[in-house]
Amino acid sequence: MPSDDLSVALLRQLADSPDTSQRELAQVNGVSLGKLNYALRALIDKGWVKAGNFRRSQNKLGYAYLLTPSGIEAKAQLTRHFLARKMREYDQLHSEIQRLKDEIGREDAA
Repeated sequence: MPSDDLSVALLRQLADSPDTSQRELAQVNGVSLGKLNYALRALIDKGWVKAGNFRRSQNKLGYAYLLTPSGIEAKAQLTRHFLARKMREYDQLHSEIQRLKDEIGREDAA
């Protein structure tokens, strides 16, 4: 199962650009093409994404990746969880930075 971060990123990107290639998605997300394919297949297996063939030219077949209604719902839920986690991480980091500033301030005063 792909990480929630990768799932959120893929769902957001596919919602914005359903005809993005797997190679482009892998590059944007900094993952291998194999990992991207695995993650995308997991989203398709969950029923969150539907892959459809279309012709880009006479010689090539391409895919469009469309979010299903349950995919749109999952994207919203995963995004809420992602945002809540990032907010907690931000608060923790902010507190740590403040503690370090206070520590440096005490050392400078001594």
